[in-house]
Amino acid sequence: MRTLVLLGIVGFLAQLVDGSLGMAYGVTSTTLLLLIGTNPAAASATVHLAEIGTTLASGVSHWRLGNVDWTVVRRIALPGAVGAFAGATFLSRLSTELAKPVMAALLLSLGVYILVRFTAWGTPRDNLGKPLRRRFLAPLGLIGGFVDATGGGGWGPVGTPALLASGRIEPRKVIGSIDTSEFIVALAASLGFLLGLGTAGVDLAWAAVLLVGGVLAAPLAAWIVRHFPPRVLGSAVGGLIVLTNTRTILDSGWVPTAPVVHTLLYALVWTAWAAAVAWSVRAHLADRRVQRAAEPATAEEPPPVRAAD
Repeated sequence: MRTLVLLGIVGFLAQLVDGSLGMAYGVTSTTLLLLIGTNPAAASATVHLAEIGTTLASGVSHWRLGNVDWTVVRRIALPGAVGAFAGATFLSRLSTELAKPVMAALLLSLGVYILVRFTAWGTPRDNLGKPLRRRFLAPLGLIGGFVDATGGGGWGPVGTPALLASGRIEPRKVIGSIDTSEFIVALAASLGFLLGLGTAGVDLAWAAVLLVGGVLAAPLAAWIVRHFPPRVLGSAVGGLIVLTNTRTILDSGWVPTAPVVHTLLYALVWTAWAAAVAWSVRAHLADRRVQRAAEPATAEEPPPVRAAD
């Protein structure tokens, strides 16, 4: 019962992050599952099984709001499914001793990216351009799907920034298209884990609790995205992912170091994390001051005086 409660909290927190940033559901939930001692392959399999439900609901919502570019979905989803299936099969065949540090290294890389991405550049800006081409979307989907399955997350962190950086699709359709195509990716990854691990590798109750936690968090996530600065939240979550996966790598003995080195590395991560959050808060406050200064005067001008007939 205690494990189910913890998993419900994991799903709740992961959805808060994903609903506020448009990415990092898999990275956050897999990191927290590893933190409570879950097997790496089982953690990724459980998260992707839960994501079949969450991404389906998200995709339908984006479709109804007109936030989906179906050309992008068609061109990125199939390569993403191929990459996810290959990644799931690869991770299923690794030993637990090797899989844990490998997954932690991937999650650490994604955590560093999220930390730097939101600290340095903040939230995406609207920048439209030419249509996206298949020769760009196909490799992006293949890489994103493989990273997503082997790292327990990464479809959003890999796909969303690349589409935004291309400058050829508006941000709302970037998020909607990535979320919608992720349903196919999660389905393919789950199939790969099912073939690689069998039914014994996935706990359906865990996946169900993760799903329920995510559904409960969705309304609160919508409130957070309106009232809490995404830039600050991204820096905070990125630092958490970096810290937890640094600990996993050091504890695994994959990189043999003296205890004093562990202490210095933890101190470095904590210092960098605190500095990043402080910088994001400062940048957010500066942006608010600029926005307020640019707002037009609220005082209404008096109506014009009509000339006498």
